[in-house]
Amino acid sequence: MKRFALIGAAGYIAPRHLKAIKDTGNELVAAMDRCDSVGIIDSYFPDADFFIEFERFDRHIDKLKRAGEKIDYVSITTPNYLHDAHIRWALRNGAQAICEKPLVLNPWTIDSLKEIENETGKKVNTILQLRLHPSIVALKEKVTKELQENPNKVYDIDLTYLTSRGKWYFISWKGDEKKSGGIATNIGIHFFDMLSWIFGEVEENIVHVKTEYANAGFLKLKHANVRWFLSVIYDYIPDEIKAKGQRTYRSITVDGEEIEFSGGFTDLHTRSYEEVLKGNGFGLDEAKPSIEIVSTIRNLNPVGLKGEYHPFAKKVSNV
Repeated sequence: MKRFALIGAAGYIAPRHLKAIKDTGNELVAAMDRCDSVGIIDSYFPDADFFIEFERFDRHIDKLKRAGEKIDYVSITTPNYLHDAHIRWALRNGAQAICEKPLVLNPWTIDSLKEIENETGKKVNTILQLRLHPSIVALKEKVTKELQENPNKVYDIDLTYLTSRGKWYFISWKGDEKKSGGIATNIGIHFFDMLSWIFGEVEENIVHVKTEYANAGFLKLKHANVRWFLSVIYDYIPDEIKAKGQRTYRSITVDGEEIEFSGGFTDLHTRSYEEVLKGNGFGLDEAKPSIEIVSTIRNLNPVGLKGEYHPFAKKVSNV
């Protein structure tokens, strides 16, 4: 049984980490969040110590370490812009880090984290759960086989991800690009990771639309041309999806064929933790390509509706 601490216990994604710690037979020793709405902890680890001040949390972890009861892993589910600092804190306290996406906001931060890994001998792990999704694994195997037969093949891909968010989203840290990295970083990072993992490195990156609530662009990968559209606005969801009462729409077509992966997400955090505990977690090198993609998107100026743009880009009124 490994001993865990968790930073960011009140966050949206924290329950998946709590469940993963529980499902893998481990113990949450302490948790921290400046917000005290963390009753969810009772469903998993009611005996865990809880802190709303980082200084007291830090002192508690230090006392445990000095008493020979050190923490093995620190799970990090805090706002994106704090990940770097909390990862560094975990490693310097002798623990491995398991950090939610995006691991960090900028690719150069990866290089500095590598230095701390080398200094401490501890590893940074991140959650790239689409790499563990059965449908995506099957796609990876299919593409790998086809590229062995035809190394010059280039696939035609449309990626659409619409996940409705209320007005709170834009008031919270998620609506602040300096803290979240913007829409491409906050909700798109997994998809960009998956695409570059399967279809190769980026050769061209173009942004067609960039607003606070929608991003669209074109990625030329080594083996794929990708038109992508991301948004947090309900209005952009297709009418047939709205009619079903759904507020999320995700679609990936590869050469006109829909890749079905709407299900199978429930236990992917637990699967991620299982791999981390076996020493097979996704680390800094795996995380870097998608962070480079979204960092570039964040710093590009949109070109408007020119070239190969996603058809949903026309939905954005102020393009």
